[in-house]
Amino acid sequence: MYKPIEFRGSSLADLRNFPQDARREAGLQLDRVQRGLEPDDWKSMKTVGAGTREIRLSDTDGTFRVIYVAKFEDAIFVLHSFQKKTQKTAQPDIDLAKERYKELLRRKK
Repeated sequence: MYKPIEFRGSSLADLRNFPQDARREAGLQLDRVQRGLEPDDWKSMKTVGAGTREIRLSDTDGTFRVIYVAKFEDAIFVLHSFQKKTQKTAQPDIDLAKERYKELLRRKK
C-alpha cells in the first residue's frame, strides 16, 4: 500500500528550501515511509504527539529534520521540516510541530 503525503502548514515550502542533496534524501526517506518501511535514520518524537517521528538528515550543508506522523490510515502527515542549528531540537520547532499535530487531530474528529 502506498500512502499519500499531506504537508501541514509551511512544511512543504520549508522542505523545498533545503539544499538539493538534503531535499533529495528527504524525498527518498518519505518514499520509504509511503511504502510502509522505516526511514534509514529516525527517532520517535513523543514530545510532539503519539506516533510522531523525526527523519534525521545530515549533509555538508548541515543537519535537517522532517517531523511526520504515519499512524493514520488515510495519509502520512508531514508536520514540520527545518534545519537544525543546535544539538538539541529547538523548542520553537517542537512547539510548531505540536500545534500542527493538535490541529490535525481536531480535523480528524
